[in-house]
Amino acid sequence: MNELLVIADPRLMAERAAWLENLARERRLSEHTLDAYERDTRQFLTFLTGHLAGPVTLGDIRELRPADFRAFLAARRKQGSGARSLGRNLAGLRSLLRHLEKKGLVNAAGAAAIRSPKQPRSLPKPLSDTQAVTVVSSEAQLHDEPWIAARDAAVMTLLYGCGLRISEALDLVPADLPNGAATLRITGKGNKTRLVPLLPVVFDAVERYRALCPYHLESGAPLFRGARGGKLQAAIIQRAMQKLRGAFGLPETATPHALRHSFATHLLAGGGDLRTIQELLGHASLSTTQVYTGVDASRLLEVYDRAHPRA
Repeated sequence: MNELLVIADPRLMAERAAWLENLARERRLSEHTLDAYERDTRQFLTFLTGHLAGPVTLGDIRELRPADFRAFLAARRKQGSGARSLGRNLAGLRSLLRHLEKKGLVNAAGAAAIRSPKQPRSLPKPLSDTQAVTVVSSEAQLHDEPWIAARDAAVMTLLYGCGLRISEALDLVPADLPNGAATLRITGKGNKTRLVPLLPVVFDAVERYRALCPYHLESGAPLFRGARGGKLQAAIIQRAMQKLRGAFGLPETATPHALRHSFATHLLAGGGDLRTIQELLGHASLSTTQVYTGVDASRLLEVYDRAHPRA
């Protein structure tokens, strides 16, 4: 980063910093996405210093052609980047160029003319019904401290019982789950709010954790706490799931996020419609949810191959 500050035009770097600040303040993008966009645009500007044989200026950005963007993507692919990474690279560059275009500094047509790399359509890998129920049970948790075992079970029950992302579960505060609550209001990606049903078994798992937790859980403070009382980190739950994989012989694809996939897949298999599942998951687009139809079909084929006498 220090090298880039020396070899790139200061005004360009200032505009890039303003763009990142706007994404954080106005668009409220996640820290993960902001880090990725910062890294992607830094790599692009570093590439241009070699590609153009000199420091990068706003004038250079203004003169970029589609061939220059293709050269960058080709260089990234040569370094091992896949289609998903290249697509994100291009999305970040387009966003930066739109920012500069709005200020009358460049024309973003060059990047807009580049077709995004075709993304591989990989199916989510859910757990079976039996595996999911085992993983979320308090008896299965592998921690000697009862309150921590109850905590891990409560988090995983929220992922499977409500279809939450792990970040959404860990952002909950006690006030989100008042006594007798039948629904849970979740603020997900893009600051979009949704309501999900709160099954009694999910509420009971959270209440068991609350009763055993040694820390005072203020209504507006994090509900789930780490061993020292701070906000529980996702890595702790990921490690807990890793231990469960070893103990119960689960596949490597059995992750906390796989519980969210399992929620959607099992709902679909039970007769749930895609629109409802879309709302419960907080997907902005139905096409994102439609991937679960492929998951369900693949499970049916697996059962057929295993059970049908003529298979």
